[in-house]
Order: sequence, then C-alpha cells, then structure tokens
Amino acid sequence: MDSLNKEAEASVELKFTEPRGKLNCFDWLGNVPGKKNTFDMVEVQFKNTRKGYYKNVSNLNLKIGDIVAVEASPGHDVGRVSLTGKLVALQMKKANLRPDAEIRRIFRKAKAADMEKFEAAKAKEYDTMIRSRQIAKDLKLDMKIGDVEYQGDGNKAIFYYIADERVDFRQLIKVLADVFHVRIEMKQIGARQEAGRIGGIGPCGRPLCCASWMTNFVSVATSAARYQDISLNPQKLAGQCAKLKCCLNYEVDTYVECVKQMPSKEIRLETKQHTYYLFKTDVFNKMLTYSTEKNAPADLVTIPAERAFAVIALNKRGVKPDNLSEGGDSEKTSSEFVDIVGQDSVTRFDKAKKKKRKKSNGGRGNRPSGNNASANQKQEGDNAERQSERRPPRRNQGRRNGGQARKNDKPAVSEKSGE
Repeated sequence: MDSLNKEAEASVELKFTEPRGKLNCFDWLGNVPGKKNTFDMVEVQFKNTRKGYYKNVSNLNLKIGDIVAVEASPGHDVGRVSLTGKLVALQMKKANLRPDAEIRRIFRKAKAADMEKFEAAKAKEYDTMIRSRQIAKDLKLDMKIGDVEYQGDGNKAIFYYIADERVDFRQLIKVLADVFHVRIEMKQIGARQEAGRIGGIGPCGRPLCCASWMTNFVSVATSAARYQDISLNPQKLAGQCAKLKCCLNYEVDTYVECVKQMPSKEIRLETKQHTYYLFKTDVFNKMLTYSTEKNAPADLVTIPAERAFAVIALNKRGVKPDNLSEGGDSEKTSSEFVDIVGQDSVTRFDKAKKKKRKKSNGGRGNRPSGNNASANQKQEGDNAERQSERRPPRRNQGRRNGGQARKNDKPAVSEKSGE
C-alpha cells in the first residue's frame, strides 16, 4: 500500500507541471541541514497570484512545491505550497492578516482523485469565460471578464473582471449561477493585473515585469518621470496596460538622492552681465546647464555642481562674478547631452535604406557602374587619342569654310543685281 501511495503522489507531481504564478519571497536558508520547522503556518498559492495562509494541523512534512488539498468554503481547494517556516509570519504581516482572523486548515497532500477533479474543473475555465462575456454583453454591463478560476473540487468559480466604474452585477450573478450551476464569486482587478495575466514583451526586449516576477503593484506618478528628466510623452511612458510603466519607480529613489546634492531649481545665479536660470541637470555627471531666459534655451552655459555652489555662495555675500564659467573668457561654453536611449533606439533597423538610382544614358541603355564603367571610360579615352594621332591636322579648314560661304553668297548678290 505504501508503494501505491508513493506512486500516486509521484503521478500527482508530474501532472501539476503548470507554473502557478510568481513568488515574492524566497527562503534562502530552507535547505540548511538540521533546520527545524517550528512554525505551523504554510503559504499556499493557487492560479496566477492568488494566495492563502493555512494551518498545518496534521503536522505534515511539507516542503515548497508540494500539492495540497486545503479547506475551502464550500468543499476543498487544490494549491501548491509556496513558502514554509518563519518567513510565512512576515508574509502574513505584509498581507495585513489579523491574528484573530479565521485560519483554515490543510487537509492532506493531494491524491490522484483530487487531481482528477482539479483537472476536470480546470478544463472548463476557458469555455466558461467566453460564455460569461457574452452574458455580460447581453445584460449591457460596462465590464470585461478577464479570467475565470474554478475551485479544486469544481463547486465554486471566481470571475475576475475589469471595470472603470462601479458595476451592479447582481443580475449577472443570478444568470451565471443558473447557467453553470456553481457558486459565483466576483473579483475586480486592475489593468496591471490583467497585463500580468496575459503577458508579453516590453520595449526593453524582456518579458513584462508584471508577468514574470512582480506581484505587488505600486502606484506610479508622473513626478517619477520629472525627477529623471524624461519627456512627458504618453506613448513612451505608458505600458501595454495603458498605465504608466512600473519601471519608472525602479531608479527614482536614486535620482531623488542625487538631486538633493544639486542646487535647487529656484535659485538664480547672478553675474555682472546676466542672470542665469537652471535649464537642465545632468544627474550622472553632476553638470548643470543655465540659460539667460527662464523657460527657453538662450546663451546656455554648462558648469559643474561645485562651481554652481561657489557662485551661490558669492551671491549670498553680494559678490557677482565676471563669468559664470570658472576662469573662462566666454560664457557660451555649452556641452551637449548624449541621448543614450536615442542611440540604442528599438526602431533603428526599421528605416528603409535609400537606394541610388541609376542614371539613363540618353535612351542608349543604362550606364555601366563601378569598375566596368571606369574601364570603359579609360578604353574610350585611349581610342580617342589614337584616332587623333592618326588624323593629320587641318590647317586650312577655316579658310575653306569661309571661301565656301563667300561662294554661296555670290549668287545671291547676282540675283539681286539681275533684278
């Protein structure tokens, strides 16, 4: 019997090969020998990013990756163990799970019968989603059903929908319950969650962060783009979810720290000739570009941050330097900023190469090009020189032509005289 149970568990692990979402916590000390698991709470992950925390009341020897049957309402659900040990307590605190909350139990490791029910319920998800979309359209509801997830025993279905405004789906729940004969639960998700479920490739050439490793979505503001001196172009700042890209938040903290080491944008620099306003900041090189106009590039001067602080200190003492640049005769010493993104543009290979048009040779055919053309020209030049050497020069050609012209003029004069 023990051998049969082991074979059944092995078959369960082989069948459950689909990735069940992403982890945002990893136990690096999980494989340390001699480590004892003294915490009885287990994190279980279901389809996509849905997680739950359950109590191991039977003291099962669970490890990450095991398929378990857990308590649900009603019936049971099937999921994958994603985290064990003391790190589960930190994850529960992060999820704002109250200590007095009702904690459900882990029944057992999933058996072959549990996996058969799970696979049968999973096979109905796509057809259910298509049918439910048509039902919502017939009820004229302004919503989109993005995904459907069945419980492990098939007694409950979770419908994930997207809507910009509040939707009254009470009638929809009644119709769905009559059509599919299961308990219905509606969950609203955002555009970022939908993009993570669909997946795709980002403009950086890598898989979408929301589809590969991100699970907690933080709001992104346009101030993150302003701190990084990124042009506020909606087409470049928006991702596939039509929201601001999540990667705008990755480096904004570093930019904020670097900007603190720079002079404020509101500070003006006074010289004997002009008043300068901050126009652009190069955070990496710590270079500042000043302009004589407040919101326009005029007489740009680029100086390091140390020089800017020195001029500010002089202005506070009532001293105005001759030039903004240190020891320079001319103030118009601007340095160009290198557009790193522009050099590595994704569409740089999409531009069609311009083809040179072949010039026609007066209807005699196309003119030969390349080495053949130069060889033909050289041969024609040699032939022309040889012909000129063979022919004797005509010295009296002009006289003959002139005499012939006079002979032609004489009859005309005689005709006039005869008249």
